[in-house]
Amino acid sequence: MGEREKNDVRNPSHGRERLLDRRGALKAGALGAAGVVGVLAGYASAAKLGAAAKSVGRQKRFAMVIDLRRCVGCHACSVACKSENNVPLGVWRSWVKQVERGNFPNTQRHSLPRLCNHCDEPACVEACPTKASYKREDGVVLVREERCVGCKLCIAACPYDARFLHPEKKISNKCTFCVHRVDKGVVPACVNTCQGKARIFGDLNDPDSEVAKLVARESVQVLKPQLGTEPRVFYIGADMGTMGLVRKEI
Repeated sequence: MGEREKNDVRNPSHGRERLLDRRGALKAGALGAAGVVGVLAGYASAAKLGAAAKSVGRQKRFAMVIDLRRCVGCHACSVACKSENNVPLGVWRSWVKQVERGNFPNTQRHSLPRLCNHCDEPACVEACPTKASYKREDGVVLVREERCVGCKLCIAACPYDARFLHPEKKISNKCTFCVHRVDKGVVPACVNTCQGKARIFGDLNDPDSEVAKLVARESVQVLKPQLGTEPRVFYIGADMGTMGLVRKEI
């Protein structure tokens, strides 16, 4: 009989201690492996739009890509937005700016769909005296209607002419990325209705999302990048002359 077996016979507690040590080591190893798997899953998994994120601590960052190579200027997005959000006549949350350029007979018509840019550094939020305008953690810029006093400071501060005073409620109003749909896992109404699939919506922080892939792969453009507002509406194939015509209407 070996020395270890003799000791176990003389003092059975030694065997139990080693058994407990082995169990503890296995348990610690299992916990460690589970932790590693959890971390790896946090990096590898991609939470789909509206679904709970599989990785702990990764915040969503919603954005929209508008591929003007597919846009035909049909205005279906504008109509869908009005219908979905009950936008009154005479004002728009989403619209399509159309510009004709060139001289006859060499002319072209360019379409530039417009909406709130949901900036990372929104000037409207900074300008709001009542904190009615705010940015959610996922990047969507919204207005707390109960706090808005209709002072129009946010409307004046927005360099993209994306806000308006609601003619009935007398408060600031704009595109919300249809958060009432997005929070339930459904894309915004304008994205859903786009016949050419020119509008793509998703999570920029999800490397597997189409939005993130397009922004990484394509030469994207944003409106007025020199202002430092960091818009989260990206364009592909936009006519730079048309983009340069976007100005604040006084």
